[in-house]
Amino acid sequence: MRWGGIFDVDGLRHEVDRLTNLSLREGFWDQREQAEKLMRERARAEETVLTWDRLSSDVQGLLELLEMAGEDESELAELVEQIPDLEKGVRQLELQRMLLPDDDQDAILSVNAGAGGTDAQDWAEILFRMYQRWAEKHAYKVEVQDLQKTEVGIASASILVKGPNAYGFLRAENGVHRLIRVSRFSGRRETSFVAVSVVPDLDDTVKVDMKDSDLEVSVMRSGGAGGQHVNRTESAVRIVHKPTGFTVRSDSERSQHQNRELAMQRLRGLLYEKARREQEQAFEEAFMSDQGEIAFGSQARTYTLHPYKMVKDERTELKVGNADAVLDGDLDELMESYLLMTADKRREKKQAEKKG
Repeated sequence: MRWGGIFDVDGLRHEVDRLTNLSLREGFWDQREQAEKLMRERARAEETVLTWDRLSSDVQGLLELLEMAGEDESELAELVEQIPDLEKGVRQLELQRMLLPDDDQDAILSVNAGAGGTDAQDWAEILFRMYQRWAEKHAYKVEVQDLQKTEVGIASASILVKGPNAYGFLRAENGVHRLIRVSRFSGRRETSFVAVSVVPDLDDTVKVDMKDSDLEVSVMRSGGAGGQHVNRTESAVRIVHKPTGFTVRSDSERSQHQNRELAMQRLRGLLYEKARREQEQAFEEAFMSDQGEIAFGSQARTYTLHPYKMVKDERTELKVGNADAVLDGDLDELMESYLLMTADKRREKKQAEKKG
């Protein structure tokens, strides 16, 4: 059974069976990372099949009830009440359609304060909390990899978000986020900017072209607000990838070796994402290590708290009135709107290529 060429449900059923049988073979779990990746693929395919089967059954049931209801207004009203649940199921299927093959990866999300001084650092801390709240709502695990606190907020921070399709959803957050509000520091209306970058947390099965000679590695003491050191050893690690200028840092672990591994993991994700975007001819300047100039002109989203409250996605033009809820982690509507838009663009591109 196929739906507009988008879902090959029979093919997905065969894939679920194939991966299930594969997992039962002796030695399957010897290579744990590869095995876990295959099991995530199986779970994703099975979820799509189950959603399809449930929707197909619901639609068939509604059609039968509609035929029996005739002109009975009470039964027709009951049918109408079931439509929102059906729409929700279709929406879920659409979201499964929009996810890319590598979207099942965990995600490394970073925030960097830009134009706006103390207000930007405060804004970075607000966003940092927003993403942690979003992760909590989805039962995702969050690990802080780097946190550069200041007296008023944070200059930069990185977190590892672990869970199904974490990267798939969080990649909607890439770009510059603008805040318009009355500053709690100056009492005046201020505009602040924070750059958000999201990369996949790649496992060892994914190959990334990276030479040791291209890396500039330095170590330093882990520091907190006001220069207070978390420990007296030089455990923090900063790595610069000279060809691209990408800079990554980690100070969350007491071991220099562990911090180097975390920084290298994020750098691999950055290089992988850069290569993927270049292949799609859609690599954005805002994703570079210095985030371009983090100021007006490259916004992903605008959060207005004065003189009214509204959040607007500059890419999809979706507007959400409950800004407080968004800042408390209610991001799904904004994320889904962007990801569905990009899925539609991919489909349009494929259709154009076929016609060409």
